[in-house]
Amino acid sequence: MSTDPLLQPYRLKHLTLKNRVMSTAHEPAYSEDGLPKDRYRLYHLEKAKGGLALTMTAGSAIVSPDSPAAFGNLHAYRDEITPWLKRLADDCHAHDCAVMIQLTHLGRRTGWNKADWLPVLAPSPVREPAHRAFPKQAEDWDIDRIVADYAAAAQRMQAAGLDGIEFEAYGHFMDQFWSPATNKRDDDYGGSLDNRLRFTWRVIDAVRQAVGPDFIVGIRMVADEDWDQGLSRDEGVEIARRVAASGRFDFINLIRGHIDTDAALTGVIPIAGMPSSPHLDFAGEVRAETKFPVFHASRIADVATARHAIAEGKLDMVGMTRAHIADPHIVAKVRNGQEHRIRPCVGATYCLDRIYEGGEALCIHNAATGREATIPHDIPPSPAPGKRVVVVGAGPAGLEAARVAAERGHRVTVLEAAAQPGGQVLLLTKNPRRRDMIGIIDWRVAELERLEVEIRTHVWAEAEDVTALDPEVVIVATGGVPQTPPLAGGDDLVTSSWDILAGTVAPGANVLVYDDNGGHQGMSAAEVAARAGSAVELVSPERFFAPEMGGMNHVPYMKAFHERGVTVTINTRLRSVRRDGNALVATLGSDFAPGWSAERRVDQVVVEHGTLPLDDLYLALKPLSRNGGAVDYRALIAGADPFPINHAIDGFTLYRIGDAVASRNIHAGIYDAVRFGLSW
Repeated sequence: MSTDPLLQPYRLKHLTLKNRVMSTAHEPAYSEDGLPKDRYRLYHLEKAKGGLALTMTAGSAIVSPDSPAAFGNLHAYRDEITPWLKRLADDCHAHDCAVMIQLTHLGRRTGWNKADWLPVLAPSPVREPAHRAFPKQAEDWDIDRIVADYAAAAQRMQAAGLDGIEFEAYGHFMDQFWSPATNKRDDDYGGSLDNRLRFTWRVIDAVRQAVGPDFIVGIRMVADEDWDQGLSRDEGVEIARRVAASGRFDFINLIRGHIDTDAALTGVIPIAGMPSSPHLDFAGEVRAETKFPVFHASRIADVATARHAIAEGKLDMVGMTRAHIADPHIVAKVRNGQEHRIRPCVGATYCLDRIYEGGEALCIHNAATGREATIPHDIPPSPAPGKRVVVVGAGPAGLEAARVAAERGHRVTVLEAAAQPGGQVLLLTKNPRRRDMIGIIDWRVAELERLEVEIRTHVWAEAEDVTALDPEVVIVATGGVPQTPPLAGGDDLVTSSWDILAGTVAPGANVLVYDDNGGHQGMSAAEVAARAGSAVELVSPERFFAPEMGGMNHVPYMKAFHERGVTVTINTRLRSVRRDGNALVATLGSDFAPGWSAERRVDQVVVEHGTLPLDDLYLALKPLSRNGGAVDYRALIAGADPFPINHAIDGFTLYRIGDAVASRNIHAGIYDAVRFGLSW
């Protein structure tokens, strides 16, 4: 028997959880028509296969049709959900993984102009900035039917064979009654704490009547909104005490903070550059004060912190939710003595930013997450004989291509022009706040060492360097080079964002940053220049800036911009740059008013316009390859051999990935590498 605190079983009511690790409720937006079909099921099943003790589905499943999905939420108010959840639960149970679901009414945390276009409602007509709806005040009949909806939804979950449910009570309808910031009522549901808890007690009583005393029911609740307008620590902990003493709940899943704005949300769910496990000690304090089972998750991304949380008695179950998006096999690797092989969560929060922008959860450096039907998390050996493979470029795409090829059983050599692997990740980590992203590179380098893959640095590969290795497959992952936006003049006077980030060019005293890409690159260059003491104006042609970046990653940039006086100008295009004495004059124009122009006299113009492929080597190798670099995309999508071979040429198969094709992002390059690699 292991003595590892994380691997000890935990008894929750009648349920024995095989270890102390869980994935807390979140909505990956994999639902189809509001139902957890195969993609949703396979995502949770993978974590069950990976050794997880408890997976909490949904974030959150909605109990009423007037709580329209804000980010792909499951429809717990529909009978059709039951068989889909039963299949999910049965599959996870086969791997001794418990399954629960989070239920909610979103209240004001959604929009009115979707689904059935029913009015958004809340305890009081207080708008939530994040979702922007102006809610109506819930009437008695609203409250009555929502209580009944909770009970009916709980019955569906019980019928599906789930092990339990939890109510969502942070930023949603239930705790909107609790918070002074959102409850301005003067009736039986407002004012005193007893009144503000009235809806909660009505819900739990109705649910208990529906599912009985033995079904597990918990609550994911805020016990301190960390906000002068909101629920105080004293009142929040008092609510936790009452929940624990009521005899009607079985656990508390603790949250601290509020989520009504992007900035507030990152206080609850920190991203890269923010403190790890910021609320763990607070959760331990609540556990000590209530003597009640406490679960918690908030950027507990590494096993050491999770182990500490259990060993020190701060938590009963530790949530490693984003960590399992990066690697669903964490527990199995701990159990098998392979903790060092866990793919790290680097805090990029690409997953959540995609959800909140209306997309699906994808890990920035695990392309298999959410694609379990087509991409395995453990790369299988190829059924074909091993090949000699040359990968040119050791950025994230090239390293991933080498890793997949080696796992498939091929003999791999990597050629890299720089002194060390990393590609553009080395550049983005020049912003100290984003240095954790180096984990994307470090993990792959360690895996290649295990697989005995040779990485040759300081090699600017020419065609003859590649052909000298007698390859059967050549993968060009040479990345791109910064390009200048279209200008009427002054291309030679501008500085790239790369130069600023790399430190090869010092920021000027007065800097105009023109961002015609809309991602991290231009924003990071502006932040680095501002932190260096420059007066910075960031100009964007977009109607809102940084559209390629989600709201959570937007937060630390804006914090830096406001603290350092960065000016932001949108809807404005850089037309040209000219020299005027020791200064530069940037001429700005408008897409909306063609005759309008303005000028800025600055010391430096920094531009960000994505990259152009560094494709000289690829073009040189094309005529030597059997497929001329061609790819059959239909075959690639279907998982078949994507390379149309010219049998008249006795050469190698050639393809390129990542930014060597076009300016994209880390996830795109890694996805390229995996799906190409699995096809041969």
